[in-house]
Amino acid sequence: MKLDTESGSRAELVLELTPMIDVVFLLLIFFMLATTFADPEREIDLDLPAAESSLAKDVDREELIINVLSDGSIRMGDEDLNAEALLSRLIQAARSKTERSVTIRGDRGARHEAIVAVMDACGQAGLRNLAVGTIEGS
Repeated sequence: MKLDTESGSRAELVLELTPMIDVVFLLLIFFMLATTFADPEREIDLDLPAAESSLAKDVDREELIINVLSDGSIRMGDEDLNAEALLSRLIQAARSKTERSVTIRGDRGARHEAIVAVMDACGQAGLRNLAVGTIEGS
């Protein structure tokens, strides 16, 4: 392409930023929607047992998730609890909603008595909708 430089008027080149800004905003929206946010329950190092009949279920934000680690310690959310603290938290949760579901995620190496103690605490608090967390597998 030949440019007309003889006429003395030089065409001023202008960089249009509007399309570039549009693309940056579209990329920003795409990555915000496509990114999965960190689930604090997935950050805990638990080796869950496998079950063939395990069902994937929708996550209930009202659901209580109690983790029993391999050493027998109990975690609820991001805090470690002893048996008395767990019972008081469960009683408090049962006061607000008695039909609240509870998922007990016991590590594969956890002693059975630690998991039963958590189930017993749920029963004492009046929470009856219990589930055991497993992973799908054989």
